Amino acid sequence: MNIEARKQYMETLRERYFKASKKQKGEILNEYCRNTKQERKHAIKKFNYKVKLKNKEERKNRACFYDGIVIAVLVEIWKMFDYPCGQRLEEILSVEVENLRAWKEIICSDEVAEKLKKIKSATIDRRLDHEKEVLKLKEKYRKKSSFLLSNIPTKTSAEFDRNIVGNEQVDFVESCGASASGEYVNNLSVCDIFSSWWEGEAVMGKGQGRALLALDGIRKRMPFAWIEFHPDNGTNLLNFAVYAYAEKEGLRLSRSRPYHKNDNCFIEQKNSTHIRQVIGYLRYDTQEELDCLNNLYQNELRLYKNFFQPVIKLISKERIDGHIKRKYDRAKTPYRRLIESDQISEKEKNLLTATYRSLNPAELKRIIDKKLDNLYKIYQKKKGQENINLTYKPISSIASFSAMPQKEVFGVMVK
Repeated sequence: MNIEARKQYMETLRERYFKASKKQKGEILNEYCRNTKQERKHAIKKFNYKVKLKNKEERKNRACFYDGIVIAVLVEIWKMFDYPCGQRLEEILSVEVENLRAWKEIICSDEVAEKLKKIKSATIDRRLDHEKEVLKLKEKYRKKSSFLLSNIPTKTSAEFDRNIVGNEQVDFVESCGASASGEYVNNLSVCDIFSSWWEGEAVMGKGQGRALLALDGIRKRMPFAWIEFHPDNGTNLLNFAVYAYAEKEGLRLSRSRPYHKNDNCFIEQKNSTHIRQVIGYLRYDTQEELDCLNNLYQNELRLYKNFFQPVIKLISKERIDGHIKRKYDRAKTPYRRLIESDQISEKEKNLLTATYRSLNPAELKRIIDKKLDNLYKIYQKKKGQENINLTYKPISSIASFSAMPQKEVFGVMVK
């Protein structure tokens, strides 16, 4: 049977097909497929292809039971009860409609109230579809934190004056392990751009109040005054509490561009060498671990890094025939850079010198390793592995990594 014959054969069966019952339609399809050797699903589509839709005049006018007045009151109640789903709203309507009318929160007739009590969850969801779309569009196009974004300027690493003490870059490093669920330790890290002086503080969770307290504690611990501090766009530091703190203390506040980590390049390098390569990537989420980390940050680690770890800083870079030639200064510790500058007082220099003379770097290193071993024992105990005899080893040991001076390339500190 050729194509034209199949078309004629289908036309002869089509009128009978549409008038037939479900069982008779199946018999007609079986007959057609048997004679033409075509697939059943394909035949069904071909039979329905030329279905003539009724005109609007021919269609039966169906009365709308839940009209615009009912929907308007429904939307008002939906917003009043914090946008519940249809199943929850059905229960609310059956109980609360009369109470809301008595409190004059909604004004509607008895007929509308009765309809609201009878409406089912599927109908509720269907009737609220348009309102949900409107709310989604409003949320999509609303301005986000316009006050903070317009009042806190963005700044790249190249815009900082690297010869002035007091310009700080600030960031949080998460110790969440493989899962970011729940509450865990966040490590606040602060680095001075001129001297590379570093301070750290561990905070439980991402609360704005705790972050501000840690930031203020680090500021008071540093041996020089702040001029400006520069976080990224994380909400634990970019918020109204920190903005008000900067205004109150007379500090400048700037921020990185979104998704441009190199705007905060100095502190990103310290995150690697002073936190990740020291405490690793494990999940710390207990008070005992938090106390152990703060004991390490506030005492031996800051002294060891700031007084005995030299940093090589980039002086200039020049492109010559497709190659970039960089010049670096002599390796100096953050302590030495502060002592040699004329930007801190003699009193502060004397205090730093006295602190330096009282320190034994080998003893500091032993205490740091001991505290890291203790931190890992706490972690093992939490995991139920206290009987396993293991010594904590970070990604790169402090002894092997810190023996090499750090270099600054394109504003990023590298080995």
